Amino acid sequence: MDLGIKGRRALITGASGGMGRETARFLAAEGVKLFLTDIDDDKLAPIAAEFDAEYAAGDLSSQKGCEEFLAKSGTDFDIWVHATGVTGGKGDPLHMSEDDWSDALNIDFLSAVRMARHMCPPMMDRGWGRVVFVTSENVAQPYPDETVYNSAKSALLSFAKSIAMQHSHSGMLVNCVAPAFIETPMTDGMMEKRSEERGESFDEAVESFLKEQRPYLVLKRRGKAEEVAAVIAMLCSDHASFVTGANWRVDGGAVGSINV
Repeated sequence: MDLGIKGRRALITGASGGMGRETARFLAAEGVKLFLTDIDDDKLAPIAAEFDAEYAAGDLSSQKGCEEFLAKSGTDFDIWVHATGVTGGKGDPLHMSEDDWSDALNIDFLSAVRMARHMCPPMMDRGWGRVVFVTSENVAQPYPDETVYNSAKSALLSFAKSIAMQHSHSGMLVNCVAPAFIETPMTDGMMEKRSEERGESFDEAVESFLKEQRPYLVLKRRGKAEEVAAVIAMLCSDHASFVTGANWRVDGGAVGSINV
């Protein structure tokens, strides 16, 4: 399917993660010109080479880092996919430290706020734009040991909805994609830790996690990054011209409710 975005220019933040990289693959195949960023230059370089993309490392967890990155990238983009994120500290919601909260909010939420101030106005001025934020199943079905992540991603969803309500009439459409338990370096790390703690193999750790922690994930497997990227790419396209303010789940059924 031709997504109607050939020649458009896209920024992908969090581009060296699984979902960011696969989104780059989908958009590059559609003829989109890419600019990629993440915190690690060494990981970005081979991805940029693969997709003939521009790139620059950037630390978006602070205002200073954001400004330094934008000085390299500029803001002249038609599409912005914000896949930056960390799971952050885990544990009892009442025992999370100030640093745990600060890290999750700065990386998962405030990075988007800082970037949006600069990325969105040019799209609105041109009368066309697509913004996609990666949220999580946790915005609809929070898990108590992931409270800092739950909260940061929920704030991100609320922020995205607010922008969509205020500015979609300009032609800039803003949506979210909410993945669940996707095969990425992030969940690899979670499962490796679980494997060590429980004395299980990696595959056994995944199986026991699905059974004990994700009973509604009816497909009984981790999702693939490309399965999320396909939805992101569609939301970046001309075909999504009547979609804004939405939070699209790509979760294998992991969320048990029918809301959010």
